[in-house]
Amino acid sequence: MKLSMKLLSVKLLWQPFALMPILSLSLLTSFSLSAKLRAAASLPGSVASISYMPPPPPPDRGAPGNRGEGASRGCVAGSAENHSISYPLMALVPEQTLSTTSDAATTTQVWGLTSTDQPRFWFSVPYDPTKVKTIEFVLQNHQDQTIYRTLLPVPSTPGIISVQLPSTVGQLERNQPYHWFFKVRSVCESNQAATLDYVEGWIQRTQLDQGLRDRLTQATPQQQAALYAENGIWYDALTTLAELKLAQPENQAIAQDWTDLLKAVGLENLGTQPLLR
Repeated sequence: MKLSMKLLSVKLLWQPFALMPILSLSLLTSFSLSAKLRAAASLPGSVASISYMPPPPPPDRGAPGNRGEGASRGCVAGSAENHSISYPLMALVPEQTLSTTSDAATTTQVWGLTSTDQPRFWFSVPYDPTKVKTIEFVLQNHQDQTIYRTLLPVPSTPGIISVQLPSTVGQLERNQPYHWFFKVRSVCESNQAATLDYVEGWIQRTQLDQGLRDRLTQATPQQQAALYAENGIWYDALTTLAELKLAQPENQAIAQDWTDLLKAVGLENLGTQPLLR
């Protein structure tokens, strides 16, 4: 009887120690799950509306941009039938109106940030392709030196096209303004001379902080677009969403983010324009 009581006492004494590995594993699993949930919570949800937060405006460079150009009626596809211009030549980039002097004079800055070496530029081209002669893109550095110039193929239909800066241009310097021009030369009527419409603006490369880089590494492409937007990195947000939209044209969540991003900078009328490869 005494021997049985001793064995029972030893068994009861060791039970808490036997449970310790199980409790430790449970606590570790719980901590790991909480860490994952906290990390997920720090990223924007794919169902949330995308929000663009413009960065502080750049200093007045004495050369305000122009993101929208009124297209000649005869050159716009379909205008002969409905006698209206559906949308003009337009650069997909924010514009900011700034006060310049104490007498309430203002200037319009057309510009955006990028974090990439070779950014991609987006433009809405509404013209009847049979009436377009040339499309040209020009990029200048802060010393007004042309570092890139190219003629682009005329799109077969009206829509939004892009210009990818090639690696041959080299990396854009950080914190330096670059001036771009997008020019369309067209002949609206056979008995008229060619006309030139153009838009112009600025781009500046910025350095991402380590915290944002870490969040981008954990994020999905759609979440990355939202992160770029909420941190004022316009060109990266727009390009990420455009590439997603091209790859998944039926995805309604991506389409909504695209519309919301354009609406944030007053370009909601371009939300339904087709993206051309």
